[in-house]
Amino acid sequence: MKSRKTAPKSTFRLDTRRYSLDELVATTEAQLPLSLAPKSRARIQRCARFVQKLAVSDQHVYGVNSGFGSLCETRIKPEEVGALQLRHVLSHAAGVGPVVSERTSRFVMLVKLLTFRTGHTGITAETVERLMELWNRGIIPAIPKKGTVGASGDLSPLAHLALPLLGFGQVYYRGELREAAEVMAKEKLPPLELKAKEGLALTNGVQYINGIAVDAVSRFRELVGAAEVIASLSIQAFSAAQTFYDPLYHSTTEHPTRHQVSRHLSSILGGSNHWQLPTANRSKQDPYSFRCMPQVHGAIRQVLGFASNTIEDEVNGVSDNPLFFPEEGRVLFGGNLHGESTAFALDFLAIGATELANIAERRTYQLLSGCRGLPSFLTAMPGLDSGLMIPQYTSAALVNECKVLSTPASVDTIMTCQLQEDHVSMGGTSAYKAQEILDNVEIVLAIELLTAAQAIDLAQGLVLSKKTLAIHRAFRREVPMLREDRIQSVDIERARAFLNTHRRSWAHEAEV
Repeated sequence: MKSRKTAPKSTFRLDTRRYSLDELVATTEAQLPLSLAPKSRARIQRCARFVQKLAVSDQHVYGVNSGFGSLCETRIKPEEVGALQLRHVLSHAAGVGPVVSERTSRFVMLVKLLTFRTGHTGITAETVERLMELWNRGIIPAIPKKGTVGASGDLSPLAHLALPLLGFGQVYYRGELREAAEVMAKEKLPPLELKAKEGLALTNGVQYINGIAVDAVSRFRELVGAAEVIASLSIQAFSAAQTFYDPLYHSTTEHPTRHQVSRHLSSILGGSNHWQLPTANRSKQDPYSFRCMPQVHGAIRQVLGFASNTIEDEVNGVSDNPLFFPEEGRVLFGGNLHGESTAFALDFLAIGATELANIAERRTYQLLSGCRGLPSFLTAMPGLDSGLMIPQYTSAALVNECKVLSTPASVDTIMTCQLQEDHVSMGGTSAYKAQEILDNVEIVLAIELLTAAQAIDLAQGLVLSKKTLAIHRAFRREVPMLREDRIQSVDIERARAFLNTHRRSWAHEAEV
């Protein structure tokens, strides 16, 4: 029998066009090979030659022939320029804490390459292509989670990103965390010798928090769509009204996202009899966690839109300082190393994600409350069995944690570098807080799914819509109905796995 040939992966070509966040996510998840467009390579090389001339000129150029930060007035000798860049990377690799995932490191690498492609940073094509080669060979730098203040660039995380190019640090390689020197020797990749400005070009900019933000926005979008699907199960199980998501009702509002939510709910719930059940509230005054879903989820979608637009603008720009314009013969100094836009977007995303968990937990609570014809804690024998009482406690604990983590990091600043860098974004904290919140949201939504499915099983006379019937049946193949008490952490993890399997397709349907 002939072996099948594996189809070659398509290549992600780095050029000067604008990239969508979806493209960056798809490239990272598929680990597509990277290539550099000839036009981008030419621009990079033209800028690098310009910088090399500046390095040996009489002109004092920060980061090229000077020290860094408050040492910017210190002039470096021409013969020390290479040593300056090497020592810059080594000294700035001061990250602490656990290393981020390989997935996160790939996002950071890809966003960093987007800044390099423009030919304004002074990096050489050889260094850019070596970084791409690491990606293509599956040698992914390991980055400690903490240590950036999100201005002056993400200096520490990006220094760790750069270390393997020089034969230092650690990397992910074939599913393991390995010493970079060992892996680079195995792959016959000698350490690079950095030229003028290259060390600073590698460490400057906010690509660490931008990379995390690309992933966070993608996850948030999927969870918003999934939350509305899960809420549709809850709506039916609770015999809620149908009027609050009627498109005619929402024709009175000027918020497009409310229309989006009402259309999504209507498309999912069509054909169900939940609002006709004798257990439904005759005045159609359901609790706000149901009745105000279009308003709350609509507002959450507004946050998603803001974060998505902000981060897409950010990653398609150039984040570094100084910037070089060889055609004009100019080098300009400024603040394209400050991550305030990203920090704000991530902090706002955190607030929106927390509210998504908040309202989901309230629906979970209502389903367990013994109302609308449902037994207390959704068990046939309350007292002997606790049913789904305690998963709601877990949900409440995680929502509380989300609320605490939603305190914006970007409202703080701590002066660094002898007052030279006296205002920073603290976007690093914004970034990993957002990741933690999104992890919690997954579990809170999984618990609502678990609860809604149980409530549906116990709801007398309920006819599910076609879409939710298919979801309920698929879920029950993974998590059987709770007939007597069992270990709930197992069911929660199975529900979370089911959510993560389907959330992307659910979110896509919500956008259509």
